Amino acid sequence: MSANVDLANRPSYDQEIQDIADYVINYKVESQEAVDTAIYCLMDTLGCGILALSFPECTKHLGPLVKGTLVPNGARVPGTQFTLDPVKAAWDIGCIIRWLDFNDTWLAAEWGHPSDNIGGVLAVADFLSQQKMSIGLTPLTIKDVVVAMIKAHEVQGVLALENSFNRVGLCHVLLVRVATAAVVTDLMGGDREQVMAAISQAWVDGSSLRTYRHAPNAGSRKSWAAGDATSRGVRLADMSIKGEMGIPGVLSAPQWGFYDVSFSQTNKDLALKPQAQRKFSFQRDYGAYVMENILFKLSFPAEFHSQTACEAAVILHKQVLNRVDEIKRIEITTHESAIRIISKVGELANPADRDHCLQYMVAVPLLFGTLSAENYEDEFHLQHPKIDILRSKMVINEDKRYSEEYHDPDKRSIANAIQIYFHDGSCTDKIEVEYPIGHRCRREEGIPVLKAKFKRNLETRFPKRQCNQIIDLFADKHRLLKTPVNRFMDLWVI
Repeated sequence: MSANVDLANRPSYDQEIQDIADYVINYKVESQEAVDTAIYCLMDTLGCGILALSFPECTKHLGPLVKGTLVPNGARVPGTQFTLDPVKAAWDIGCIIRWLDFNDTWLAAEWGHPSDNIGGVLAVADFLSQQKMSIGLTPLTIKDVVVAMIKAHEVQGVLALENSFNRVGLCHVLLVRVATAAVVTDLMGGDREQVMAAISQAWVDGSSLRTYRHAPNAGSRKSWAAGDATSRGVRLADMSIKGEMGIPGVLSAPQWGFYDVSFSQTNKDLALKPQAQRKFSFQRDYGAYVMENILFKLSFPAEFHSQTACEAAVILHKQVLNRVDEIKRIEITTHESAIRIISKVGELANPADRDHCLQYMVAVPLLFGTLSAENYEDEFHLQHPKIDILRSKMVINEDKRYSEEYHDPDKRSIANAIQIYFHDGSCTDKIEVEYPIGHRCRREEGIPVLKAKFKRNLETRFPKRQCNQIIDLFADKHRLLKTPVNRFMDLWVI
């Protein structure tokens, strides 16, 4: 046989795809902690989406692609009057919940926001429930949504534990598309072959570049990219349910597969290995670990690597409030991932640039004692030139221990420390915060803050009576889990 002839024998699905499918289809969620945390995650995520509706740059993206389109029994977008097909509804829900970068986060070799999958899960669950109700069948419940959330979190998070897509220039929203495609196909009643087909199609799509997340090209795409990804997952699920064939060797195929094309050719460690060894690494089996350990952003709408730095800055605010002009140097000690992702000098071009700048996110709470989404807007920035003056005085240093414990599965810290030096030779204490208030080890302290944040967010959009109905439902966990998804979504229509 000629050396340039391809062997056409169709392979079995890559084991990585089979493992995801078997987990999504067969795993029984028994962790009460995971269920409870998922409820808080749903609460916080939707609250962040409601808050985002106050920002025109977000809302301009919402609604049907063709104005006036009506979708009978379509999926609703919380906080709006839109009823859309599930693909566009997933896009819109994903867009609003990610716009302000204010809800849950997962940090590992790859980082991301597993709650982004809620866009696809909730849109499909609402659509399916209304379709079922229209023909006299039993609708899905919020328990079904919660289980799908736990599984989507797990797929995205476990893939991220030891596999760094950012190091090869790829955006983490790829994992949103993969996780959404898997859980939504199962939610729609897909069998094992259909789930695997959808997952394989998600990998074939490749991934967007991280260009829009980094200086000098950081921009608003990072606020809708996850909505785009979860929406695509829904589209691929729908196609697979209808019988679209999968691509079994999408990851491992020599030359044409994901490993060779996207993951190893620019990754020297993998590229030097034999082709058979170029594959993802896994720290653990799929279970409920990710939801149990998810990180909440409770105090600051800021990229998560900076959360503890913002807490330290708030602590230091009173010490520097009357001495801002005397500051000579601000030393920020952090971990390697923060330096690589959010340390920036020079001009910041837009709000999306500012909310991913460690120095900016420290300067604002140093000056004002707080940090809100409005603090990233152009008008605020122009009104307060001292922010950039403080940025110019900042020195960023890595603490190797911080970097190591960031990846340690038993610690998973996100440490930062700040110390400020003045022209007269004096200095503040070195304020170190290793775990943010949204960390698992601070759950007891964090949940009341999460609930208060949720209430504030709802009040930006809904009348008091409607706010109370939603809050009361979340307060009754057993009633919430039994609530039909379509009835739950009724509560969010403005």
